[in-house]
Amino acid sequence: MRLLVWQEQFWPQIGGIEVLATKLFSSLRQRGYEISVVTRQDRLDLPKQGQYQGVAIYRYPIWAAITRRDIDQIVEIRRHIKELKRAFQPDLIHNNGLGPSALFQLDTVDAHVVPSLVTLHTTLKSVIPMRVRQDALFKRTLLAANWVTCVSTAVLDEARQLVPEIRLRSSVTYNGLDFSAPPPAPLPFNVPRILCLGRLIRDKGFDLALRAFASLADHMPGLRLVIAGDGPARSSLEDLAVELGLQDSVEFLGWVSPDNVPALMNSATLVVMPSRREGLPGVALEAALMARPVVATTVGGVPEVVLHHKTGLLVAQDDQEALAEAILFLLTHPATATAFGQAARRRAQEVFSFERYVDAYDALYQRILVRSGRSPKNLRVNPPALT
Repeated sequence: MRLLVWQEQFWPQIGGIEVLATKLFSSLRQRGYEISVVTRQDRLDLPKQGQYQGVAIYRYPIWAAITRRDIDQIVEIRRHIKELKRAFQPDLIHNNGLGPSALFQLDTVDAHVVPSLVTLHTTLKSVIPMRVRQDALFKRTLLAANWVTCVSTAVLDEARQLVPEIRLRSSVTYNGLDFSAPPPAPLPFNVPRILCLGRLIRDKGFDLALRAFASLADHMPGLRLVIAGDGPARSSLEDLAVELGLQDSVEFLGWVSPDNVPALMNSATLVVMPSRREGLPGVALEAALMARPVVATTVGGVPEVVLHHKTGLLVAQDDQEALAEAILFLLTHPATATAFGQAARRRAQEVFSFERYVDAYDALYQRILVRSGRSPKNLRVNPPALT
């Protein structure tokens, strides 16, 4: 099967969605898929055309063209995309997420008419700007799709509320975990370490983690908070740590390679996720993989990963006191914390295995083609080079 993927960012841009996408598409290639990815060219040092593990990558200055309202560049990007579609002749188009590039997919559908799938990774409130024109673009994308799949029931429910027409052609496909990581280490309680991991943006709520930690640090000497990740909120979080007098007990690691995340998880006693928005939190899945209990907020798809009083503790969004109390409970009840972590790992193996994840997308692609009365083509055609 030939699959043309529409994705806002792709390798070497690194984030949870990007890492998972590279693993998914590499696995699908082993099953005989031919895959090309259309993505944004946000960095000038990235070539217009490349490849990653056999996946062809086509980069276009989509964001720059839209923000500058450069009509000539927009027309040129459309022309290249039409040429790509006609040459590659995909059996299916997969919008892996929603963003400005959806405009170019919709405006070039006549170049090669095939079924399309949209995957929603987060609640739509966090990706749909208030501007009506962009809101209409996202709705138009969902309406044009043959199928919409969401990473959690919470995301699915919100999508169906926004676009009721997709109710009978939408479903949930949970993300998956690669269980080839090292085995979990025992939870360290002698020198307890709290871990926050993710992009340093307001939506992750790490400011709440700092404030909750401040209320615990005086009563628990040696307690450490590790904040791993990078992003626009880093400087403000570092300033807040100094303001709260935590500079000696809080460590900002910066960006951590995905290959190093299991070892980082193994060094933590528990993982804290005080998010204000989430689709299906990859960090909670990674914590489960390493048998770490999680303290998180009841937003988005978090309760579908973190089961309250079974694999972790859930608190209300922006409730700093409840967050501190939940952290303190797990730190002072080692047996319960350990049991939660082990239960999280068992459940992750049952519900969020990577093989199940790849199987689910493979089957979904096939079902969409069958529903559309199509079958994959065997002819191999090399996509055009970009000029």
